[in-house]
Amino acid sequence: MIVLVMFLMECLPRSIVSWNTMIAGYTQSGEDVQALKLFQRMHREGTQLTEFTLSSTICACAAKYAINECKQLHTIAFKLALDSNSFVGTAILDVYAKCNMIKDACWVFEKMPDKTLVAWSSLFAGYVQNGLHKEALCLFRNAQREGVKLTEFTLSAIISACASLALKIEGTQLHAVIVKCGFHGNFLAASLVDVYARCGQIEKSYALFAYMEQKNVVIWNAMIGGFSRHAHSWEAMILFEKMHQLRIFPNEVTYLSMLSLCSHAGLVEEGRHYFNLLISDRTVEPNVLHYSCMVDVLGRSGKTDEAWKLLHKMPFEPTASMWGSLLGSCRNYNNSDLARIAAEQLFQLEPDNGGNHVLLSNVYAASGNWENVLMARKYLKDSGAKKEMGRSWIEAKGKIHVFVVGERKHPAITDIYNKLEEIYHDMKKIAHITKIECDLHDVHDDQKEDLLKHHSEKLALAFGLISLPPNIPIIIHKNLRICGDCHSFMKVAAHITKRLFIVRDTNRFHHFKDGSCSCGDFW
Repeated sequence: MIVLVMFLMECLPRSIVSWNTMIAGYTQSGEDVQALKLFQRMHREGTQLTEFTLSSTICACAAKYAINECKQLHTIAFKLALDSNSFVGTAILDVYAKCNMIKDACWVFEKMPDKTLVAWSSLFAGYVQNGLHKEALCLFRNAQREGVKLTEFTLSAIISACASLALKIEGTQLHAVIVKCGFHGNFLAASLVDVYARCGQIEKSYALFAYMEQKNVVIWNAMIGGFSRHAHSWEAMILFEKMHQLRIFPNEVTYLSMLSLCSHAGLVEEGRHYFNLLISDRTVEPNVLHYSCMVDVLGRSGKTDEAWKLLHKMPFEPTASMWGSLLGSCRNYNNSDLARIAAEQLFQLEPDNGGNHVLLSNVYAASGNWENVLMARKYLKDSGAKKEMGRSWIEAKGKIHVFVVGERKHPAITDIYNKLEEIYHDMKKIAHITKIECDLHDVHDDQKEDLLKHHSEKLALAFGLISLPPNIPIIIHKNLRICGDCHSFMKVAAHITKRLFIVRDTNRFHHFKDGSCSCGDFW
């Protein structure tokens, strides 16, 4: 059809309407390069450009992530005084947001006199896509104040921001907004199931899941993923079996969640079972993430040699995350020879990632090889690579409180340290011993104990104990893996205080209650 219209355009006199129709047709049919070429020809012939011409052409740039072409079109729009037009401005904003040029997207948004719903939605999505979750929530509050009518797409983006920041209050408020707006779609429902699980409220997550009558595979995946993060292994496996019984066929995300579950729960045979199901499933193509998870399943259970073999026989090139997983497993099981090989591969793929050098240094430290530790740390310093600082945060009275190791700047820091000392005093009464082997510095044991004493998650816990009512769980989030000493500390502290502590690290949720952890000390 487009070929026929193009032929007629060559034969008949061309008007601005015919040009715009053709450019829009190319863009809507996914032939974005042709749309851009047609615009260039139109511009060369001196045809007058309108807001419809520019907005259609800029949409073609968005599909192709053609940022240079978009900048040129933005300049043309500025010269024609069309850059503040709602159609043109929204199209430009969308391209900038999709191309990670969020500052430019914000600038365009602020200059728009009439902000369309599409403009709001594009900026929401841009913030979330670029990991600017706090900014997305601020924009959401502004939209509410200005009476902007939110769409399911917009709300889903904001829920994603809440999930990433683990803001349970915001998530609950968004749930209320969704009910008020009368939205009942599976997409939003899955997002809510996910946000409750990520905020440590797995019971609410499952209650919402159970309440829904019509569930598609996305909702099932959200619930299985939630159970996986909270170490509810058997519940996730039961859901997987129910999916089969109801003839809801698993997709690549389902298998990924099941393999991740087996990895963090140490379920090797179950991991092999789900991996074999995936390989034999003709409707799902195994990808590199599935193989990466299976490498992790084997490595975390001490089968590092088997993980090594899988790396070499899989139909993909090993990724940095695979080598990193193997290196971490080698550290846990003191396989320094294989660790060195994995580290060499990892450094080739990610030479500037300081975390990799720290991981190798920790492998050496765990085996007491301090000479190699010094060499690894010297290389880290000389290369300029940065080690990610450990942070823990907790929500109290609608505000996020962030802590680092040895924190001194928090307004309540004196009370926090006093509470921590009180907990340690009670622990000594029951002969709790600090796991000094978790500190990987070449210093005296007394110094190691002091270094471990003020880890960020312990400070966050002490703050939670002095700030939150005694009848609610204390939920802490950490950007790194919780160390063995902090894990042991949380178990004993939960027993002493008779409180439920929930700690979300990079791997999973840990539910500490009555002196034990939901992970079964395997993480």
